[in-house]
Amino acid sequence: MGWQAEANSFVPLPIRDGVAPSYLWLPDERWPSLLAFLVARFPAVTESDWRERMARGEVVDGRGDPVTPATPFRKQMRIWYYRELPPETPIPFEEQVLHMDEHLLIVDKPHFLPMIPTGRFVKETLLVRLKHKLGLPDLVPIHRLDRETAGVVIFSHNRATRGTYQSMFQKRSMQKTYEALAAPIPGRRDYPFTYRSRMVDADQFFIMREEVGEPNSETVVDVIEERGDINLYRLQPHTGRKHQLRLHMASLGAPILNDAFYPVALPCKGDDFRHPLQLLARSITFTDPLSGAERTFTSTRTLE
Repeated sequence: MGWQAEANSFVPLPIRDGVAPSYLWLPDERWPSLLAFLVARFPAVTESDWRERMARGEVVDGRGDPVTPATPFRKQMRIWYYRELPPETPIPFEEQVLHMDEHLLIVDKPHFLPMIPTGRFVKETLLVRLKHKLGLPDLVPIHRLDRETAGVVIFSHNRATRGTYQSMFQKRSMQKTYEALAAPIPGRRDYPFTYRSRMVDADQFFIMREEVGEPNSETVVDVIEERGDINLYRLQPHTGRKHQLRLHMASLGAPILNDAFYPVALPCKGDDFRHPLQLLARSITFTDPLSGAERTFTSTRTLE
């Protein structure tokens, strides 16, 4: 079962409110009917609920033919349906479209908004919001930002050229610049400098840690402005490890302001919209692989 279809397969149900239909491959089992299987497979959904969905034409097979309460169970059959979503707490910040052409959509993401459906977030995600508002069913992010991070992110909405643009990130042929607010880094340093470390998964699955060994992450650190006991930093990652900038700054003794994960992962107490993580994806620069033009996209947001 998945939140959305594979990129190149036929999807018999349309996107609804920006959310793609889910699908399920039936197992190698015996059941008196498909309805009986669904009731057992999803105990939170009642038989009457499934009957109502079927009556509305919201459960179909792989060819798009409606499923009814009398449809027999067939091994390895694929069915499509809409998952009923619980109410989500609105995230009170709006994304901004910076640019759109026949291939790409460039967006300025706010803090707290997840990129894609995951966990408790579905409709309140950047991808679903954009699909719903712009009517772009083939929209796919070319890269991602942490939920807590704001700034520039690139989407593809053209299947024919998506791979070409994705290869830029695979080859690291673009320049990404971030800004962050944090305390002065302890000790005397000449700026800019390059920090390297070996990053690996921590025991807590959602964070990273450093260990001794060959470095696999690299960040150029510079100071843009000194603001008393806080500096505005320019961070340029030359690798793309999960939480790289957050871990590197914490390891340097200057964790990014309002970071709930580094240097210590704090117990989750819900979002505090008054105190976002002070990390911003300021700009992305790359040579367009189709036109050869140099392109730069810059966030309009500020850190305060």
